[in-house]
Parts: sequence; structure tokens; C-alpha cells
Amino acid sequence: MSVLPLSRLRRRNPAVTKVRETAGDRMFMIVVTLMLVVVLAVVLAPIVFIVASSFSSADAVNAGRVSFWPVDFSLHAYHVALTNSQVLQGYYNSLIYAVAGTAISVTLTVAIAYPLSRKTFYGRNVIMTLLIFTMLFSGGLIPTYMVVQDLGMINTRWALLIPNAIGVWQVIIARTFFATSIPDELHEAAMLDGASELRTLRSVVLPLSKPVLAVLALMYAIFQWNTYFDALVYLKDTDLYPLQIVLRNMLLLNANRPGSVDLAQQMEGLRLANVLRYALIVVSSLPVLLIYPFIARHFTKGVMVGAVKG
Repeated sequence: MSVLPLSRLRRRNPAVTKVRETAGDRMFMIVVTLMLVVVLAVVLAPIVFIVASSFSSADAVNAGRVSFWPVDFSLHAYHVALTNSQVLQGYYNSLIYAVAGTAISVTLTVAIAYPLSRKTFYGRNVIMTLLIFTMLFSGGLIPTYMVVQDLGMINTRWALLIPNAIGVWQVIIARTFFATSIPDELHEAAMLDGASELRTLRSVVLPLSKPVLAVLALMYAIFQWNTYFDALVYLKDTDLYPLQIVLRNMLLLNANRPGSVDLAQQMEGLRLANVLRYALIVVSSLPVLLIYPFIARHFTKGVMVGAVKG
């Protein structure tokens, strides 16, 4: 005997308006809600503390008087951070790396994931196996550095854009989306109309792939924005440093450099070090926090790719 869906059962019998909840169901929901509240508090507490400290005075931060609300409200830390030429140059460089790197990475990922999703592509399983192999084994830092050096990309912007342009995990996500969410009938209809594979990808597949494109863009943008180690290894020119390297140099290397400034300036720098650290954390995290709400809807759909097929 087949079981009718709840929506159809409601249409047949209007008296059936909701599923009866048992005491166990209510207890389960209470426990889940409490767990989520605890997790939310654990996640938000450090963020609120950092933001509150960044808007507090240096004396209040150094004295440990800041908890979750600014003490002696001050914008001096932000003024120092945003008027520093190194920070502004690092911001500019990070924007270039994030925008250009995301565009290059998404383009190359789609270019390799779409053919791998087509059943008519010969050798796709072999290529996919080779891609997955690179997730488990890599050449290491020194061979990678030698390759980048032989390609002439040392101390250039390309060193941060090309070597990590394609992520295998992102290729798997895009390939799964193209294989499960784009019906084969659309490909056949496009071919009957005389469209090539490239035209089919551009006019049919990509307009239907906004969720997975949003996921790929967000992943690559966050990776490029937070890039640190590659810049430390491949870049020598300070004018090419991304924001993360600039923050490292300001907070770690220049906090107390004897002989560079007089004693009064050194003491002032040490007094501002803690509050400036919090302000720089907020400044460096702000772009990602502003971008996410605009693509959250597509991101939620994209991360569920392949979970439900209807």
C-alpha cells in the first residue's frame, strides 16, 4: 500500500493540518536549539570582542577593560590603519589578486569540469583520476618553486594567480553540478539547433549554473584574499605584497625595531600595537563579510549540489 504525501493528504482531508509532535520530538528540538545557541555564542564572542576592542582606546585595551562593548570609544586605530600607505597598497594588491585570481580560477575550473561531466568525452575517468591523485600527492615546495622560477613568475603578480589557479575540490564540485543538474535533453536540443559545445556551454549551461558559480567564486575569492604563504615565498618587491603580508610586517616586524625611531615613538607604537592589531583584523575581514550576503542564496544552493536530485 502506497503512502500519500502530506500535501496531497491535506488537500483530500482539510482537517489534517499538521503532523502531531510527540514529547520526544519537542525535546529533540529543544536540545538542538540549545546546541546551536551555544555554537553561535562560541563563534560570535571572539568577533564581538575584536570589534569592540578596535573601537576602544589603546589604554582601555592594554588595561584589559574591554569585554564586548567599546570602552572610551575611539577611531584612532582605524585612522592610523587607513592612512598608512603600506596598508592602502596592500589593499589594492589584494583586490587585484582576489578579482583577477577569482576570474581566472573560475574560468579554468569550468573549462575543465564541463568536459569531464560529459559522458561523450573520451578518457574523462583517466583525467579525473589524475586530478584526484594531485590531491593526495604534491611535488613539494622546492620543485614548485623551481617551476615558478623557470616560468619567470618570481616576484610578479602571476606567481599568486597561476600556480594555484585550479583547485581539484572545486573541479569536483563543478563537475558534479554539471553532471547531475543539467539535463542531457538540453544538450541534445542545443546540438539539434546546430550549437557547438562552446556555444552550448555559454548559452545553455552557464545561465543555469549560477549557484555553483557563486560557490566557486566565493571559495576562490576567500583563498586569494587570505593568501599569505605563496606571497611570502614568491614575492620580494614590497609594492606587490598583499594585505596579509603587510599586516604581518606591521604587527610583527615593525612593532619594536631599535634604532628606527626615537624612544617616544617606540613607546607610542607599543601602546597602540594591541588596538591596531584588532583594527587591522576588522579591516582585512570586512570585504569578505560584505560580499557574502549578496551570494549567500546561491551559495546555499551550490553547496547542496548533488544532495537531492528531482
